[in-house]
Amino acid sequence: MPVDIDSIQRQSGILGESEAIQEVLQTIAQIAPTDISVLVTGESGTGKEMVAKAIHKAGRRKFGPLVTVNCGAIPAGIIESELFGHKKGSFTGADETRKGYFEAADEGTIFLDEIGETPLETQVKLLRVIEQGEFMRVGDNVTRKVDVRIIAATNRDLGDETRKGDFRQDLYYRLKTVTINIPPLREHPTDIPLLVERFGLEFATRNDLSFRGFTPEAIRFLKSYSWPGNVRELKNVVESLLALNPGERITPEMLSSQIKVSGYNFNQTLPVVVDTSPEQSDRELILRQLLFIRQDLSDLKQIATGQRLPGGPVDPYLPSPVPLVSEKGVPEVFTGDVSELESRPLIDPEAVGEVTMEELEKEFIHQTLLKFNHNRRRTAQALGIAERTLYRKILAYGLEKK
Repeated sequence: MPVDIDSIQRQSGILGESEAIQEVLQTIAQIAPTDISVLVTGESGTGKEMVAKAIHKAGRRKFGPLVTVNCGAIPAGIIESELFGHKKGSFTGADETRKGYFEAADEGTIFLDEIGETPLETQVKLLRVIEQGEFMRVGDNVTRKVDVRIIAATNRDLGDETRKGDFRQDLYYRLKTVTINIPPLREHPTDIPLLVERFGLEFATRNDLSFRGFTPEAIRFLKSYSWPGNVRELKNVVESLLALNPGERITPEMLSSQIKVSGYNFNQTLPVVVDTSPEQSDRELILRQLLFIRQDLSDLKQIATGQRLPGGPVDPYLPSPVPLVSEKGVPEVFTGDVSELESRPLIDPEAVGEVTMEELEKEFIHQTLLKFNHNRRRTAQALGIAERTLYRKILAYGLEKK
């Protein structure tokens, strides 16, 4: 039975509401309960090891070991000894009999990263382990059995490597029974805000720093970059910026010292990038104002309660009020006494304690569907979630159009 996608995201830390990432999570949910071998493909830095961990944690072997092997980092002369173990005296320096990674992963999972780097003679033995669960230690003539699930990963085109004779065709077809291709970050830029928030909060927590977030212009700057290093590069950039600009809201000018984006417009009088549609520009302008109002209200509240001095750093872990919205749906700038913030709730106080979060979510989705005449794409865009996520919630809440 497939595993729930939400639980996979919680356990693995894989972030993303884009359709591309949701498809990856859906595949993980479908194959995790089985023992089938998996080939994970994708560019360097896309998170192939996280996918392997997610498959392991969601599978029936989750209480067994997960052994990660970087095949590209092991010299060709000793890779078989590392994978399968060796017998004492089998080669110079073999002073004792030693188990290999496969035996260490027995009843669990072994993750063979950069499998395209393994020598052809080693690939023969890998194929035997996958198909029959058998191997021999280096220098030994005893066949041993192992019960292990195999997940392999590569940033190479193994099909092309096979045609060139650099990778065994039989092993390639055995591995690619199930293939999970992780998209590069440039193909799902809508997930960048989620990733930035996660990386920023984690780094700030570890280093006791304040995290004021990124301005909307900075987020658009990040989205316009090609990210050749993918998610790994994004994480490094976020951490560098927070270390160099502690307690400050990150701006495009700060970003420009870390990454270069050709053609990006730094005209701060323009609320959005000039090549967007009018509809998208309106949405981004409203979102920009809401974000600034939210931060300003948080600043005021922290100053009023003595949790922050004027001009001091913001504590990102203090609760910040929701932006105020007028009856016409236009953000209002709060100019009254700070104590009034608690007296202007967005939810009827009479409903507090009587309505659950699920009921609120269901009603909000229902009303948004009605507004857009059950157009799922427009509804998902308005709610800021992926269409796949919206579809699951429609089914869960029984909101299908009659």
